[in-house]
Amino acid sequence: MQYPLKLALQSIWNEKWINLLSILTIASGLAVVSLVIFVMYNIDYFTKRLPERFSVMIYLKDGTSESETGTIISEIRKNRNVEKLKYISKAEALNELRSTMKNSDYILEGFGENPLPASIEVKFHKEKAKPETVKLFVEEMNKIKGIDEIHFADKFLRSIHSVKTGSQTIGFMLSAIMTTGMIFLCYSTVKMLFYHRREEMETLKLLGATRGFIRLPFLLEGAIVGLAGGVTCIIALATFYYTVFSKLVSAMPALSFVVFPPIMLYMLPPAGLLLGITGALIAIGRIRF
Repeated sequence: MQYPLKLALQSIWNEKWINLLSILTIASGLAVVSLVIFVMYNIDYFTKRLPERFSVMIYLKDGTSESETGTIISEIRKNRNVEKLKYISKAEALNELRSTMKNSDYILEGFGENPLPASIEVKFHKEKAKPETVKLFVEEMNKIKGIDEIHFADKFLRSIHSVKTGSQTIGFMLSAIMTTGMIFLCYSTVKMLFYHRREEMETLKLLGATRGFIRLPFLLEGAIVGLAGGVTCIIALATFYYTVFSKLVSAMPALSFVVFPPIMLYMLPPAGLLLGITGALIAIGRIRF
């Protein structure tokens, strides 16, 4: 490995401007992919937290007996998608309304009796709070005797999943395009460097060098360029995060919910290395000599 590595480093130095351009381009491509992953991660993180506040309100008919209420609660508990439920009596509902209205609770004095119905608040498991799951649950509940109305934020739930699905689709497409472009860049760089050293390769071939021995320096060169691109991307992202984004968060506390996954930084050098090796493999595989 010593001689092929020496040739690879010499080639990188001799063609330093071409390789520097390739390193910067790979770093830029990885930065774009990292930004896409960063946005997708935060959208996924945010949408996973929203269902914690999502609930289905089941309003019971007036005059529903305790036994009927117990039957309804038992039927709800049988549903495996339900995480927990809370029974709210007519009196509790009125007290909650009074605490919400505060100084305007005198409006309720005009009602002779408590106008609010008893209700059951149902919360789903985070991963089960999906439009189709909730819709099926509501259809099942409407068949139970004693239930008057069922209210839930259907548009809210659908919006969450639409945003999540759309961001994932766009993110995967952009990542695939950028990854393909970086592999093609490494392929073009290695192929161009090979033709620059074609005479040297022909000499090595005449001296009895194997095809693997001749191709190995180019593979190492692609790997080094890709790895350098990944490291450069880490430096750029870390610099941006600690000099710009951290100050932006301190100035705008609303951005404090944004999460930066540290594993992204650790994955960049291996990602650059893999891109460089893949591009070099494709290039040397298509070269005939």
